[in-house]
Amino acid sequence: MIMKSKYYIYTGAVLLGIGIMASCKKSFLQLQPQGQFLQSNYYANPAQAFTALVAAYDPLVTETGGIDNTYSDPLGALNSASDECFAGGGTSSDMAPWQAMNNYTISPTLGPQDQFWPINFQGINRTDVLLEQLPKVPGLSSDLLKRYTAEAQFLRAHYYFDLVRLFKNVPLLLTTLTLQNVYDQPQATPEAVYAQIEADLTAAIAGLPATVIATENGRVTQGAAKALLGKVYLYEKKWDLAAKTLQDVNTNYGYKLVPKYGDIFSPTNKFNSESIFELVHSGTQNYTWSNWNTFKSNIYVQMVGPRNYKGPIYFAAGYGFNPITPQLVAAMKGDPRYPYTIANIDSLTKANKGSYEQSYQGTGYYIQKYAPLLSNIVTTGTNELNWPNDYIEIRLADTYLMEAEADVNGGTTGRAQLLLDAVRARVGLPSVPANLQSIQNERRLELATEGHRWFDLVRWGQAPTVLSFKGFKAGVNEILPIPLNETTNGSKVKQNPGYN
Repeated sequence: MIMKSKYYIYTGAVLLGIGIMASCKKSFLQLQPQGQFLQSNYYANPAQAFTALVAAYDPLVTETGGIDNTYSDPLGALNSASDECFAGGGTSSDMAPWQAMNNYTISPTLGPQDQFWPINFQGINRTDVLLEQLPKVPGLSSDLLKRYTAEAQFLRAHYYFDLVRLFKNVPLLLTTLTLQNVYDQPQATPEAVYAQIEADLTAAIAGLPATVIATENGRVTQGAAKALLGKVYLYEKKWDLAAKTLQDVNTNYGYKLVPKYGDIFSPTNKFNSESIFELVHSGTQNYTWSNWNTFKSNIYVQMVGPRNYKGPIYFAAGYGFNPITPQLVAAMKGDPRYPYTIANIDSLTKANKGSYEQSYQGTGYYIQKYAPLLSNIVTTGTNELNWPNDYIEIRLADTYLMEAEADVNGGTTGRAQLLLDAVRARVGLPSVPANLQSIQNERRLELATEGHRWFDLVRWGQAPTVLSFKGFKAGVNEILPIPLNETTNGSKVKQNPGYN
């Protein structure tokens, strides 16, 4: 692909033959590089169509990229923005976009928007091209056409859902652009974007399989599409539709809560019974620092490890990002999920006569769910660049609590009580009344550090109060600024309010 536009949209040529493009196991992820092909010469057979589909998945698991080609995992920015973590790292300037989210000094030239915006639009461009070209592929069976189309529709909806939540005001691009019209794309209303997301997901559901074979793990299923659609309805406050859609996910697809909470996050337990949509990170591709722009391992694991650590359990050379806030430590004290969520490195090193270097804004507490455990080290390549931990973006406890929230907002509590009780019973906690406050509190404890908290606080209208200690500004920081270069040079894209 040749970058030609502000939206990270590519015209004239389409990159289709990269071997690190997607979020699935070996047969789906680890394709061999095949170079670059002009779009006019591509889509000549079903194999090329499949490779293009894999490319459309790739932005979901990109670890580097964006406008500045820096490290780009979204969890770091989202956790930094919440009341769960600080940005951390070595100094106040380490990973500057995360620091800006942490203390709400975001501006059009500083913040994670330079990763979120272009990477998601890259995904949209790839799905737009794919949807246009699939019907023309010689020899592509009707069944594969149906499935590939459905996957592309899901992916486009996914990328747009991220964009509309993060930026609110985004161009709605449903066809590929030319150099002549790329600067003439105005922002759509959020309502129009949400309508398109709903349309894409609704269309996708009919073409997706209910389950996939093991070698296709990571590809979208009906359950994943319905879960995302239910989540979209929840954000739109369409309570009845959200509850109905999520109830279908929670009852008709065979998902089950993992009996032991800590087992959810183990890289030896990928695609467990609770996983609805999982982003795969390979630990077997022998990455070194010369592979900067191709990582598909989970570098975030390395980022959150304690710095210069000497002691048991954890890798010695973490980077110390996203230390846990005192607020989350206090909230989780006494909760059975605490030891699987928070690592008390301060106490551990004292007990074992070890040591570590305190992070910037360090508290002694670090993320456990994605911690760099010695037991997970891959010995090929550079250790810190080959962590195999997946990220479960949507899991059953999440959809239980979303359905419960929709039920209560819609005026019913019977099923909401059952769902809330199930999440709590899994970790040995007693029943509490199913109301909005208890459901919101349960989401905080159940899903801590998994990237949901900031979005939850914003949609509940609680961010100005809860995040005031970090400098959150009401009416501004609910969304991010649009990258500066997207709003200049005659572009019709306008900067978001409060960031001019």
